Amino acid sequence: MNAERILSDDVSSTRDYQRIASALAYVDAHFLDQPSLTEIAEHTGLSEFHFQRLFTRWVGISPKKFLKHLTLERAKRSLESSASVLDATYDAGLSGPGRLHDLFVTSEAVTPGEYKARGQGMTIRYGFHPSPFGECLLMVTDRGICGLAFVDADETREDTLRYLSSGWENARIVEAPTETGVLIDRMFAPARKNASSSDAPLRVLLRGTEFQTRVWQALLTIPPGSLATYDDIARRLGYKSNAARAVGRANATNMISYLVPCHRVIRKTGALGGYRWGNARKLAMIGWEAAQAEQAA
Repeated sequence: MNAERILSDDVSSTRDYQRIASALAYVDAHFLDQPSLTEIAEHTGLSEFHFQRLFTRWVGISPKKFLKHLTLERAKRSLESSASVLDATYDAGLSGPGRLHDLFVTSEAVTPGEYKARGQGMTIRYGFHPSPFGECLLMVTDRGICGLAFVDADETREDTLRYLSSGWENARIVEAPTETGVLIDRMFAPARKNASSSDAPLRVLLRGTEFQTRVWQALLTIPPGSLATYDDIARRLGYKSNAARAVGRANATNMISYLVPCHRVIRKTGALGGYRWGNARKLAMIGWEAAQAEQAA
């Protein structure tokens, strides 16, 4: 089953991701050891044959090929090959060369006054939806998407809504899954060749300090299938010593997961680093995007 068919079957997509997440959590815990397919399958309690069928149904390629994208050496090579591309992209102010996805994101930051008002006078619409990476919560305003988070297994929908509403306490927040569902379909569209430049961009509304919004805008320059380091981002912003840690903290406060791709930032050693919604999900995103980019090439 390819990615496009996965998206047409919401229930199956969420269920498959939950099963695969367990396998990826094992990969994350043993990342440097690079576990074999047999070891991962045994961890899930499935035979290698059944695990391969499930995995291929989820992502559209075999586990072996997927895991190739997640090796430490592959990550290092990706960092090296991405460096010049990322520099050119950032200098041009683009969201990604080649437009490998039907996804094109532009950003706007709230003003200091709006930041202080905490959403007063605004209406925020939200909806819960299946995605290739588990159930997610999307929040939108008239000016753009202001929140995207994933519902973790140990949290309720209410917990996720409360978390994503932080900073917008004075806004009017209403449930509107039909409106948000249209955007979800675009966000997780599979990669395709020759994406049209006439596609209307998705807008994101960033709420944070000046430094945080600069970091998040820099993240938008990392193309799908590419990786950057915390040091890369700090350097592009004109910072030097110890700024990588500050970039990492800004990443951790990103409230628009996936669209503002903090999952594409890893340590300079090639190790993953942390992720608010779990390293298994970060692994899934990196591998899924790399596979989609390869298929679109």
